[in-house]
Formats: sequence, C-alpha cells, structure tokens
Amino acid sequence: MVVAPVASIAEEHNRPAPSAAEIDWRPRSELPPEVQAQVPVFCGGGYLPSTSASGQVPVFPAGAGSDQPLEASALDARYEVDAELYLKGDVRLRQGGFQASGSEARYNTQSGQLSLQGPMVSRGEGFLLTGENAHYSADSGQLDINTATFLLHQSELRGEASSLSRVGENQVVITDGLLTTCGPGQNDWAIVASDIELDQAEGFGSARHVRLEVLDAPVFYWPYITFPIDDRRKSGFLYPQFGSSSAGSGAFFALPYYLNLAPHYDATLTPQYIHGRGLFTEAEGRYLSQYGESVLQLGYINDDSAYQDEVAGADGERWALDFSTRANFGGGWRGYGDFSVVSDEDYLSDLNRSLEIDQTTHLQRRGGVSYSDQYQYFDAYLNDYQTVAERIADVNKPYAQLPEVLYAGAVDVGSFQAGVESQYTWFYRDNNTLTGLDKANGHRLRAIPEVALPMRALWGFSRPSVSLDYTRYELEDYTLGNSRIDRTVPVFEWDNGLYFDRRSSLFDIPYNQTLEPRLYYAWADADADQNEIPDFDTDVKSFRFDQLFERNRFNGGDRVGDANQLTVALTSRFNDLITGAERARISIGQIRYFDDRDVNLFGEGASDRANSPLAGELVLNPLDNLEIRTSGLWDHDTQKTEEGRSQLIFHSEDYRYLATLGHTYSRPDELEQTDIGTVFPVTNKLSAIGRWVWDSELDRTVGSLAGLEYNNCCWSFQVVHQNYLTDDEQLDTRLLFRIELKGLGGSGGASNSIGDAIYGYDERERRRFGTTYR
Repeated sequence: MVVAPVASIAEEHNRPAPSAAEIDWRPRSELPPEVQAQVPVFCGGGYLPSTSASGQVPVFPAGAGSDQPLEASALDARYEVDAELYLKGDVRLRQGGFQASGSEARYNTQSGQLSLQGPMVSRGEGFLLTGENAHYSADSGQLDINTATFLLHQSELRGEASSLSRVGENQVVITDGLLTTCGPGQNDWAIVASDIELDQAEGFGSARHVRLEVLDAPVFYWPYITFPIDDRRKSGFLYPQFGSSSAGSGAFFALPYYLNLAPHYDATLTPQYIHGRGLFTEAEGRYLSQYGESVLQLGYINDDSAYQDEVAGADGERWALDFSTRANFGGGWRGYGDFSVVSDEDYLSDLNRSLEIDQTTHLQRRGGVSYSDQYQYFDAYLNDYQTVAERIADVNKPYAQLPEVLYAGAVDVGSFQAGVESQYTWFYRDNNTLTGLDKANGHRLRAIPEVALPMRALWGFSRPSVSLDYTRYELEDYTLGNSRIDRTVPVFEWDNGLYFDRRSSLFDIPYNQTLEPRLYYAWADADADQNEIPDFDTDVKSFRFDQLFERNRFNGGDRVGDANQLTVALTSRFNDLITGAERARISIGQIRYFDDRDVNLFGEGASDRANSPLAGELVLNPLDNLEIRTSGLWDHDTQKTEEGRSQLIFHSEDYRYLATLGHTYSRPDELEQTDIGTVFPVTNKLSAIGRWVWDSELDRTVGSLAGLEYNNCCWSFQVVHQNYLTDDEQLDTRLLFRIELKGLGGSGGASNSIGDAIYGYDERERRRFGTTYR
C-alpha cells in the first residue's frame, strides 16, 4: 500500500490537513512528462496517478471480517491485556482490503472497534480518502470517517462530506456531501446533497435534497435523484437541450428521460416544447440480441399550430418513424432492414432533431438478407421509397424492387478465372395516371458470365476477358410491342499495367517514387436503339477519373452502352520509406473513342466526339494531419475546364486547430461553390468556430455557421448561430447552445450541428476531457 506522508504535529496545529485532491494535485509544470502530455492545454494542472502496492483495491474496501487478522504498525505501542491496544506515530493498519494510516489509533480487543485519529489517509487503486478521524469495526467491516474528503482518479471526481460511512458490503452513505470535477479550490460547479447513498452492487447511487451550485450559488434543486456510479445503465432524466430556430418559430426546450428496461433493450423519451408549435415528443427504443441491434425512433406532435397557419386545411397532427436493424447470423449470412416514413414533406426541416434521417426527397424502405464468402456473394431484398416532396411528378418517382436478388461468384480454373454477375428484379410503381413506356412495370433478369486470363508479376499485370451481357424482360402494361424483350451484348476487355519505381530523398527523408502507366481497352457490340426498353433504374454516369476504366457509361441495367475505346492513363506515387505513408499521388488519363456512341437513354448518353475530356486527380499528404485533394475534367476541344473539385483538410495533432477549404465547379450544371470551415483557438480556453458556403452562380450565401466555444478543466460552453438552405431555397436560422459539466454530460444541441458542418470536429470532441485525455 502507498501511504501519503503525514504532516508533522506542529504543522497540524498551524493549518488544516490537505484534502485528498490537494495531496495528488500538481500544477502542469510539476507533473511527470507522461502525465503532462495527457492534460488538455486548457487545464492548469492535473492529478498524479494513483496505484496501490497491494494491487487492485475497491474504492470503498470492505474488511474481511473476523476471519482475517488485523495488522498494525507504529512508532510507539502500548497494550493492555484483554482491553486495548494503543498505537502512536506513523500508524499503519490493514485487514483484508481495508488499509489506512494516521497519527494514533486505539483498538478495543473485546468489541473489535478501532478508532483512528487523523490526519487519516487511505489510498487504493484509483482512489484516495482522508479524514479527521475514523471508526472501524474489525468484525463487521463497517467504516465511519468524519470530515472526509475523497478523490477518484479515473473520473477526476473529488468531494467532501461531514461524514462518510460504509454501512454494508457494497453500500456507502455520505452526509452533507459535495461532488465536483473541478480542481482543488475551484468550485465553478458542484453537486451538493444532504444525503447520498452509493450501492456498488447495483451500480447506482441516490441523493436527497440535491442542489446544483455554480460559483457557490444554487441554480437548480432536485428533491431526489438517482444516478449511475459505473458503466451500468440507470433510468432517469438526462440533461436538457435548448436552443432557437426560425423554422420552429423561436425557442425550444427538451428534457429527455432514459428508461433502462432490461439488459438487452432500453428507451429514451424526449418531450419538448417548441415555441409557436406546442408540445412535441420524440422516442427511441433499442433492442440488442445475440444476432445484432435494432433501433426504432418516433416523433409526434398532436397540434402544430404554426403548421396549421402555414398550410391551409392542415389539422396540425404530424409524425415520423425510422426503424433500422442489423443482424449477423454467422457463416457469412447477414440480415438488415431500414424503414422511414414521415407525415408530410416539411416535417424533417420543421421538427426533426434526433431521427437519423436527413432532409431528402425520398425515404428508403429496404430489408433483406445477404451472404458472402471468399468466392461468391448473394443479396436478396425488398426496396421501396416514400416520395416526400409533393412537387415530384409521378413519372419521376422511383420504382420499387419487389424483390431484387443479386448473385456474383468467381472460381479459378487452371490459369483462367470464370465468374458470373447476375440480377433479378421485379419493378413496380403505381403508373395508373401514366402512358406509354412510363406506364410499364415488369421483371428483369440480367446475367453476365465472364472468362478471364489474369496475369500478374512484380513489374505489372495483364487481364484479358470476354463476357456476355444478357438481359431478359417480361413487362406488364407495355403497349409498344412484344412485352418479352431479350438483349445480348458480347463484351471484350483487356486491362494492362506496368510498375516502375525509384528511390530518392527529399529534405533528408527517403521516399519511393512510382510510375504506373495503364492501358485499358473495351469493346461492346450493343444495339444502338434500346429506347423500347423502359427506364426502371438507369441513369447516365457522371464522368470521373474512375470511369476511365469502366466499359458501361450507364448506371443500372436498362441500358448497355456500345463501346470501342482505349484508355491511356498514368499514375505516379511518392511513398515515405520511413512511415510507409503515401505522401503524394497524381493521376491523369483520357479515353480515345474509335466509334461513335449511339446507345442513349432517351437522348442522353450518346456522343460522336473522338476523345473524352482529360481527367485528373491529385492527392497530397505532406503531413500526417494535412490532406490536399483535387480532381477535374479539362476539355481539349473547348479549351475549358468542365468540372473541378478541390479540398484542403487540416487538423493539428491534438485536433485543437481545424481548417477546411473547398471549391466545387461544374460548367454543365452551372454550379460554383466555395466552402470554408475552421475551429481556431483564440486562447487556450476560447475557440472560434465558423463555416461559410458561397454560391457564385446564385451570388449568395447558401449556408453559414458561426460560434464560440469556451473550455476550462471542469466545464465548457458553446453558442452557435447557423443558417441553412431549405427546399424552397430560403435561409432558415437556428441559435444553439451547449453547456457541458465535466463528468455529468451536457445540455443543448450545438455539438451535433458543428460535427455535421466541420470535418474533424467529432474527433476533436472525442479527445476533450472525459474521453481520450481522461
């Protein structure tokens, strides 16, 4: 056992004994280097780590009872036979898990009662106790400490009490107690209670007449609360959330309540008041089985007065549901399901605060099972959508897949590789108001068997392959001819690459530079006119660098593009030989077309140009915490940039500094936006937060976020003002707050919005106090 030094008798008379926190607290400059490195910069100091020479000891150790001997040592001792043992000077006591030290002690051999005079100090693994004096029963193990202080090192929770008693094997009673995670002498906030009971067996505590004090002034009162004291869950109120939103007509206040219903399922109920709308309730239930987890989320408001004023004839009842499940059955089999539905198209922008669905035009409902192993993959599911936006015409609504079945497999046959990709889908949509091809529903079977000869060496690779892209349709409500359509497209592909490298150094850092030329040829003999086939799930792919090595320019299965083309590309990498990190990669490539592309999707996707735009990518990682990424398309014919995307992401090693800079340009879509985001410490404790998105084509701001964050070693505060663009292209405003008391969690909702807006902020939050640092 490690015992703190006991002050001299003279010092005891001149000043009070130090508290448990004061014994182990050190200014930052006096902490060991390994501890100092773990203390956030906004903390002026920290606690020395606590260890026990005897190994792991519980926070409030129980004596072993009369079957364990009481061991004692002191500078002086006097023993009266069958009466009393008196010890004085550097007294050290031990019985089973109980260990303590003090200035003097008296032990009654008849009753087993021990009285220990202070300053009493008891240290164990992760805790420290002090007191003026203590009474201990060697027979029952009951321990009573008067004028006690304590420190729990892991959570950095310190406290004091007029008395602390261990009344049972796992029960502790604290009278007139104070708890805080602030440093010694810094009671910025504290929980004060007349009676506190801690039950280690059940994993929770209870307190009566509880006050939350800020700067020694009471700000909140609870007549009775319960709270967890370990990782086990406990039912009770969570910290409130509050803020302001123009979409919600003003301020909102939420008070979540957590229900620990069973070890494998729980729920959270969040009633909230939104000014101008009324009482709104959200609920979440989680269920954990041996196979996986399921989550159900609900939102409901009975009488939304603001919505009634905005929408003529609306009754004000609004609701939403989101359900997700994931299961792992073993043997490569998995199951999944997602289902979302809302009452109206404005629900997500007006009311949603916790449901894991974003503002969108379509909500997906999908569920199925899948299987995968080293050689094959299988997936079967049902997939449907709720079209949320009422402005979307019936002809533009997506088809449901009822079901869709996918299978892919590959096997080596000597030097060859044989494989197949296949898909069966029944497409359905309510097309009663539509005509022509748009009215059709039906079945589609697609299979692509392939034989390839893969060849690979250290200096390169070559993979010629032949395949047959076959599709079969059986259509319903099809009026343009035979409802059974077959399409067969022979395909030949040949992918080749070489690998060259050399070693050199830059700024005394050795690196390896590669040069990787690549040639990819694709030929597909597809019929030019495929527009008698309905469009169930097909679109023209956006041209990117990756598409240089794809033979089909269409997504989905309703169009198979004709091809006779050769891709020429070159990639060079710079790899750090010390760390193995890829510090830079530059790629450039272009497609040479030998024939016109005739296959189109109702006028889109066909072209007679001889060359594609020049596609390029550049990725720079000069530092482990700096990434610069840019990609673009340059058209040689028009001598103009068609598309460009650039992004810079920086974070300091401790994630205190964050910076993002992005630019997006698309000439065909008439889009140009600039995006800037940052978290910048003004001082060690105060940081500025901001993000701004500017649309050059609209000549306006389309999103912004600005706020301040204050941290010290025991609490933090955030205030954020956010503008965001709604579906009707109007800027809505929200003002969000968050207050976090270290060790007790936080209230408000600012952090979630910042995390969504600024890359790296969630990791920054994870590394703040209570997580990585603690």
